[in-house]
Amino acid sequence: MKEMSGEHILMRIMLGESDKQDGKPTYQALIEMLRSEKISGATVLRGIAGYGAHSHPHTTNILRLSQDLPVIIEVVDSKENIERILPQIEQAIHGGLITMEKVQVIKYSDI
Repeated sequence: MKEMSGEHILMRIMLGESDKQDGKPTYQALIEMLRSEKISGATVLRGIAGYGAHSHPHTTNILRLSQDLPVIIEVVDSKENIERILPQIEQAIHGGLITMEKVQVIKYSDI
């Protein structure tokens, strides 16, 4: 049984849905890597609109169908585990944004 509480790190990785790594979506490759590295948990969220460093809008607007919607991967784990995997994440991402903040985990349990 895995449990976690107290102060941890929330890492957010923001990238485009069409970003690729080794022929697969970058978000999928990252989720697979995070799981293999035994990171406590990660969630991929697909945005409906946004823009990044180049200020190109990405939207689900029917008049402007985008194949590159914003994607956010949220990862929560200990500071040590996040720092351990950060070099792999930085290597996998060719554009985007990575942020980190302290969070208070109230409850996390696999039961």
